[in-house]
Amino acid sequence: MDNEEIIKYGKEIIQLQASAINSVSKFINDDFVKVVHAVNVSPGRLIIMGLGKSAIIGKKIVATLNSTGCPSLFIHVVEALHGDLGNVTKNDILLFISKSGNTEEYEKIIPIIKKMGNKIIAMTGNKDSYLFNNADYFLNTFIEKEACPNDLAPTTSTTAQLVIGDALAICILKLNGFSSSDFAKFHPAGTLGKKLTLKVHNIYNSFSRPIVNLDDGFEKIVLEISSKRMGATVVMDGESICGIITDGDIRRALKNNKSIYSCKASDLMSKKPKLIDENQLAFSALSIMKENNITQLVVIKNNKYNGVIHLHDILKEKIN
Repeated sequence: MDNEEIIKYGKEIIQLQASAINSVSKFINDDFVKVVHAVNVSPGRLIIMGLGKSAIIGKKIVATLNSTGCPSLFIHVVEALHGDLGNVTKNDILLFISKSGNTEEYEKIIPIIKKMGNKIIAMTGNKDSYLFNNADYFLNTFIEKEACPNDLAPTTSTTAQLVIGDALAICILKLNGFSSSDFAKFHPAGTLGKKLTLKVHNIYNSFSRPIVNLDDGFEKIVLEISSKRMGATVVMDGESICGIITDGDIRRALKNNKSIYSCKASDLMSKKPKLIDENQLAFSALSIMKENNITQLVVIKNNKYNGVIHLHDILKEKIN
């Protein structure tokens, strides 16, 4: 295959996968609804079991469920047959993932699960399988063919499993009204955690509060911007916020106004600056900056001016 053929073939594979996902959408039906409700009202956990590539998909579905508030656990079927079945409690529901639904290991473990009294969900595309015929609930993941040219390597089938698993997790999330603040409880670390938890008051310097008054002159304005190193100064009238002057405003004024040295703050300021409460998320501050193409926000506390947050304050926390 030359480079052009590789590109063409790669695109065909993606189109085949996309087509499979679209066809799987018809299986979001009454069977799917029953599974969603069964898992949602269960006092126990959702235990997911699988073999081979289906086991890898099972681990990912468990990770998604746990991160969205649905307690779940993955147990490899072979390990379950060698002692890990002790992890299963009487209130747990078990979800078995398999393309064929006819593996030897499933035929060994499912009778044991049924004797224990646990409900079983079959995620398979084979309605003639042992797994389907011994399950209480069914998630259909039938696909016409694998993306593999030999129709052997699990590709499209595992994509279908993953998509149905994601649909299950997000439907349960919606049923429970799982919010971004709930999500933050389970993701306290890393960039995602900061995005959901880090607030303006955690990162801005409230002791560096650049201020000039309406009647202050050009020299005072430049000194305040330079000394506070925020790239801007807020213009006040008593305790009222009147405007903001940025270093960009100064550069533009120098270029366009020959009498700038006689200007006052009221002549140079931009009125109605963008404000943010210090208890708002830093990510919200970043969103406001991006939306308005600015690099500073005026921070308020109890509706009073308390400082300035700069774009660099946010970026150094690796929030973007």
